[in-house]
Amino acid sequence: MSKVTMKLDDLTCPSCMTKIEGALSKKDGVKSVKVLFNASKVKAEFDDATVSAEDLATTVTDLGYAVQSSKVKAL
Repeated sequence: MSKVTMKLDDLTCPSCMTKIEGALSKKDGVKSVKVLFNASKVKAEFDDATVSAEDLATTVTDLGYAVQSSKVKAL
């Protein structure tokens, strides 16, 4: 298992949180997702044997949000 924290550029409304959390939580291997609206961050815990942090970042980018940076931590 791993954790990733992604800093976003353009998180502008609470519905953005719901959209991102919904898309990431549907990915195979994702255990949990939390969007921190005020900090413009997404935190996810995932099975790195099933999905990668890059896959998760691509999902967020495909939704129209720019990922400024990401940090991955193995558990």
